[in-house]
Amino acid sequence: MNDTDPHSFGAATASPFHEGEQLVQAKLGERDIETWASRVIRPFMPDQHRQFFGALPFLIVSARDASGRPWASVLEGPEGFASSPDPESLTITARPVPGDALEGALTEGADIGLLGIELATRRRNRVNGTVTESSEGGIRFAVVQSFGNCPQYIRERAFWWSPEAPDGTATRGTVLTEGQKDWIASADTFFLATGYRGDGHDPAFGMDASHRGGARGFVEVLSGTKIRFPDYAGNRYYNTLGNILLDARTGLLFLDYATGSLLQLTGRATIDWDSADMARFPGARQLVTLDIDEIVELSSVLRLRWQADADAVRSLRLVDKIRESSDVTSFVFEARDGGALPPFEAGQHLPIELTLPDGAGRIQRSYSLSGAPDDARYHISVKRDPLGLGSRLLHDTHAVGATIDSRMPAGDFVLPGTSGPLVLVSAGIGVTPMLSMLHALAREDGQRPVWFVHGARDGDHHPFRDEVAKLIAGKPNFRRHTLYSRPLASDIQGRDFDAAGHITGGFLAALANRQDAGYFLCGPAAFLAEVKSELEGEGVPESRIRSETF
Repeated sequence: MNDTDPHSFGAATASPFHEGEQLVQAKLGERDIETWASRVIRPFMPDQHRQFFGALPFLIVSARDASGRPWASVLEGPEGFASSPDPESLTITARPVPGDALEGALTEGADIGLLGIELATRRRNRVNGTVTESSEGGIRFAVVQSFGNCPQYIRERAFWWSPEAPDGTATRGTVLTEGQKDWIASADTFFLATGYRGDGHDPAFGMDASHRGGARGFVEVLSGTKIRFPDYAGNRYYNTLGNILLDARTGLLFLDYATGSLLQLTGRATIDWDSADMARFPGARQLVTLDIDEIVELSSVLRLRWQADADAVRSLRLVDKIRESSDVTSFVFEARDGGALPPFEAGQHLPIELTLPDGAGRIQRSYSLSGAPDDARYHISVKRDPLGLGSRLLHDTHAVGATIDSRMPAGDFVLPGTSGPLVLVSAGIGVTPMLSMLHALAREDGQRPVWFVHGARDGDHHPFRDEVAKLIAGKPNFRRHTLYSRPLASDIQGRDFDAAGHITGGFLAALANRQDAGYFLCGPAAFLAEVKSELEGEGVPESRIRSETF
């Protein structure tokens, strides 16, 4: 988008973050996000988000009750119960169930946050704004901020509809019962409601609905009125922590996926930035404690039901480790029992569980599958991050013969069913799903034009160079373009890379020069924000751009 686009944040002059979010970003060394976040946090819903919300069977909603306390809840309905008549609004034909903490709260003018999350694919998008119309049948919602989130820490779960109408009950309390304590202590997912509204009008003000996930037991029950959970690195926006910093009032929602029951909590949250207790939560950056003021339990009030537990579907044995570059290694797995592995589509990821040393528990991670979809083995290619717990475990402690647990490959960042031209664009370790897509495209009999564009720092940090060369060899409809941002003296232009510099949307649009081309992008969030904005500025419709961050 350009500076005159009515959907832009005034040429990015207004920050999409309020003071609390900015303070947390500064404390955690993430203030550089300001340079690009306004390109992806937008005052309207992109078409992909509108379509996504319209296909969902439920939404997580956050709002405040009459006393100003935040709560999170669920709105459910058949496909299309949430629809977007225009990019600036949503219509939702559902309301909180009787007895819900938010019953009667979604009134005209109310701030609300919405989280659209698809547990089967781990995709999620957030939208914040205000209620403009409210009736018995539902609400109309004006968009103030809309943005996507990374899929980390989301458990894949299939859903179905119960044939029986819900007939549950609501109970209130101020102290957790033993059953509620067990419910929280066994959860691997919960949802948050936070918000902040300062003086004046600022698009960063309002309510926010968010998600947290981890291994079962990651939420600690400290007493009947106090719980605590670790907070991990995520999208770097720090909306939740920033809200809590300025307004400690916080709501939590736990779902019982098997029964359609809800457990709603509201209270006041505090952030522990440097507690010694964090050592018990590998990878956590801070701990958040909620002092509970009130509890609402809603038993069997939803018709929706989900897979109760995202169990591992396969135990995998590591059969090969292949060093691809100075910091990237491929890990090749076969089924431990020798059976066939579930198939996957090019571009999907593999959710895995890794066991921490010294009995410290297990962690979940997802890595893009980098091999060919018709291979009998799974290939994941992982960049070793000095601060990345999962990548360090794989690189440093997993030798050939080691075993891990995995679940079904998942994700909707996959090749389209059409036969039009494709531009596959990656930066850094974002190359992994693109490599799998290139494997799939190389097996096609057609003559569709394909451009494989990759940006790396230098030759030492350029994985799969030879593999890509072999895949495109002898295919006149395939083209490869490699850019190095900081070439080494040993890197030879024309042999190792095509040009020095960074990938830009202008370069990509001129490269394909086709109105029917589809663009698939994968890389860091800042890279995606920049390139997508530039492509749209070059006239490429949003519908022809798909992206995945890591």
